[in-house]
Amino acid sequence: MAGLAAAFGSGAMTNSINEFQDAELFLVTGSDTTEQHPLIGSRIIEAVTQKGAKLIVVDPRKIKLTKFATIHAQQKCGTDVAWINGMMNVIIAENLYKHEYVAERTENFEDLKKLVQDYTPEYVETITGIKADVIRNMARLYATTEKAMIVYAMGITQHITGVDNVKSLANLAMLTGHLGFPSCGVNPLRGQNNVQGACDMGGLPNVFSGYQKVSDEAPRKKMEAKWGVQGLPDKPGFTITDMMKKIEEGVVQCLYIMGENPLLSDPDLKHVEKELAHLPLLIVQDIFLTETAEHAHVVLPACSFAEKDGTVSNTERRVQLMHKAIEPIGNSKPDWVILQEIAQRLGYAMKYNSPKEIMEEIAEVTPSYAGIRFHRLEKDWGLSWPCPTLEHPGTQYLHKVKFTKGLGTFFPRPYIAPNELPDEEYNFLLTTGRVYFHYHTGTMTRKIDVLEREVPQCYVEMNPEDAASMKLRSGMKVNVASRRGAIEIPVLVTDKVPAKVVFLPFHFKEAAANLLTNPACDPVAGIPEYKVCAVKIRRA
Repeated sequence: MAGLAAAFGSGAMTNSINEFQDAELFLVTGSDTTEQHPLIGSRIIEAVTQKGAKLIVVDPRKIKLTKFATIHAQQKCGTDVAWINGMMNVIIAENLYKHEYVAERTENFEDLKKLVQDYTPEYVETITGIKADVIRNMARLYATTEKAMIVYAMGITQHITGVDNVKSLANLAMLTGHLGFPSCGVNPLRGQNNVQGACDMGGLPNVFSGYQKVSDEAPRKKMEAKWGVQGLPDKPGFTITDMMKKIEEGVVQCLYIMGENPLLSDPDLKHVEKELAHLPLLIVQDIFLTETAEHAHVVLPACSFAEKDGTVSNTERRVQLMHKAIEPIGNSKPDWVILQEIAQRLGYAMKYNSPKEIMEEIAEVTPSYAGIRFHRLEKDWGLSWPCPTLEHPGTQYLHKVKFTKGLGTFFPRPYIAPNELPDEEYNFLLTTGRVYFHYHTGTMTRKIDVLEREVPQCYVEMNPEDAASMKLRSGMKVNVASRRGAIEIPVLVTDKVPAKVVFLPFHFKEAAANLLTNPACDPVAGIPEYKVCAVKIRRA
């Protein structure tokens, strides 16, 4: 969520994991937390069962957390902006919002008030399927609880309205004064190890490290001086989904892919495979020969975490030091060494002697990392940015006195329906996600016998009502087809999903969920709508 970086912590958790133990309420949405982030999920369960915290879960599926929920609201997939606006309608109408906080720390409140006045609970019920009284109860409970944390993950972001969803959650938190205090905030749970660090270091098309915009002259000149170059681009590059389009247009001639497996993780896989096949040069740098690496012209073998020194930045903005446990296996090398050697061969004199030197440069050019050094990380279990000086202890939670940008801006967002909804032919709604025993595209976890034994194959979850109407039982195979592709897969009959909704885990190359998913993207962030598409199902 780079577009929200200035105001809401660059897509990072505003608060820290330890604060979960003191929270009095959790609003969890778009996150099957016990499956995707089990250590954080266990903290939520402990706070509820041992300390009496309340739990609101807004999720189309009956995930494990719903067993502990005070309220479980099953919204129709892709209707998140509507129910959030509905909560704010109730909070404003019943005068439950924090007047002083809104007046002193925010701007654009009147525009928000004007937009949400149309989202009455009764109207929102017609969009979301959540009963009007449930929306009222959710709003009252969240607004009147002092220590209330919003927790979300990719179930919120992977929509054509992903940015709108996040902005709406931020609106809700500001409206009730739940930002800038302990055990509160808006807390996105990152889906992969060090994805936070990758974003922090400029792994986005529009920023340098620390979310310094490439369009701003000052950071651009600073980077040019440090790197001894001139003419760094002042316009953003392409997102992943943009890159695929640019291959088709002939603009992109080479892709260099590190630690990513788009031939299993990108939507509309047939189209992705077609485009990658047209590339004059595909380079893949990874620790295993992934499905994407099998199509590469050049494969560069990288080290795993256990074979190198360096740092990772986790979901709570905590930068942690890791030490090499074993020497690199075979011809593999640390990523930074590979990149440095390629840069030198291309004529740029990149020269670092160790990850420690790289960390020193990061601190020098990145204000939020300025106080983070190896010698400090050796003494502690990590430092959370912003950490602007060598004496700074790191930041437990963001926006303590004021927002990073000054006043927090309300961004009122109207409800927009998903790009593709069921119709007479494609009459089921498909949503995708993860399971506890596997991780992302299974590149690592599916090589581990004990994990593969637990969930050895893909399956499609189907409601008992739908299964009965199609005379299906668990284990029987079905053909699941969208407008983009089809897979044959066993059915799992379960009441975890509502009628006319099916769920697929996306870890399995034998039945790749992303053969089906819709490549329609959020217009701001470029994130595909993995969570909603239309499919038809037939007995195999």
